[in-house]
Amino acid sequence: MKRFLICLSLLIFCIATSAAQAATIKLGVVTKPGSAQNIVAEKFKELIEQRSNGELEVKIFHSASLGNETEILQQIQLGTVELGVITSGPFDSFDPIVRVIDYPFLFKDHQQADQILDGPLGAEILTSLEGSGFKGLCFSENGFRNLTNSRKAVARPEDIEGLKIRVMSSALHKSIWQTLGANPTPMPWPIYTELEQKVIDGQENPLWVLEVYKFYEIQKYMTLTRHVYSAHIDVASLTWWKSLDENTRTLVQEAMCEAAKFQRSDNRAKNEARLALLKEKGMQVEEHPDIDAFRKQVADLKDIDLFSDPKVHDLLQKVLEQTR
Repeated sequence: MKRFLICLSLLIFCIATSAAQAATIKLGVVTKPGSAQNIVAEKFKELIEQRSNGELEVKIFHSASLGNETEILQQIQLGTVELGVITSGPFDSFDPIVRVIDYPFLFKDHQQADQILDGPLGAEILTSLEGSGFKGLCFSENGFRNLTNSRKAVARPEDIEGLKIRVMSSALHKSIWQTLGANPTPMPWPIYTELEQKVIDGQENPLWVLEVYKFYEIQKYMTLTRHVYSAHIDVASLTWWKSLDENTRTLVQEAMCEAAKFQRSDNRAKNEARLALLKEKGMQVEEHPDIDAFRKQVADLKDIDLFSDPKVHDLLQKVLEQTR
C-alpha cells in the first residue's frame, strides 16, 4: 500500500508538472528590456496572465537569448517557441508579401500606417503568413527609421555614397541602401561593438533604438530620413495556434492586439523627448534633409524582381494607391 501511495504521488506530481509546462507560453524577442518589442511582450504577459486567472504563464526570452530574429522565426515555425515580436524586415525571406510594409517612403505618418496595417490590407499580410507556418496576430511598431553614421553629415543621397551601413537580414533593405549609394552590410542584432570599432560606419533605426542602446556614444551624425516605417509583426506558431481551443485563441489574440496598441501609443508619445535627449548627448541632427531627392532615387524599386510575385505586386499597388 505504501509503495502504491508513493507511485500515486509521483504520478500526480508528473501530471501537475506536465500541465504547468503546457500552460507556459514562450515568447521570443531579440532586444533588451525597455525596447519596443519588450514593451509589447511585457504588456501581453501582464494581460494574458491576469485574464486567464493564472492558468497561462508567459516566459519572455529577451536579448537574443533564443538567437537572432531569423532564428526565432524558425523556432516559431517548428513550434518550439509559441510567440514572437519580430521586426518586419526578416520576414521577407519567409513570405515576400511582407516587403510591401517596408517599401521606402510608403507612409507619410503614423495615422496612415495605422489605417493600412489595421485594415483589410494589413489583414491580408497577416493571413498570408499562415503559408509559412505563422499565425499573424497584429502589428506593433518599431517606428520610422532614420540614418546615423560616425563619418559625416548627410542631407542628400549623394552624401551617403560609400558609407558602410548595417542593414537587417532583408533583401529589400539591402536594395534600398544599394540604390542610395551606400555599402549595405547585413548584420544581426546587436551591433554596438561593430559601430564602436568602426567595422561599419552607420545604421538605420527608430529614435528609441539610439536612446536605449546608447548609440549617441558612438554615432555623431543623424539624419531624419524617415525612409521606412518599420513595423513589428506579432506572430504565433501556427502549429501551436491550431492546438488551442477557441476561448484561448480569443484570449491570446485580444491580449496581443491590446498590448500592440498600448506600445504604439507609448512609443509615439516619447519621440519628442528622445530627439531632445539625443541632441543633448551631442548628436548632430539633420532635421530637414532633401526627402524629395531621396524619394526620387528609390522610386523605381517597385519594379525590381523583389516585387515580381503577382500577389506581392498587386498588394503593393493597392497600398501605394491608398497612401499617395
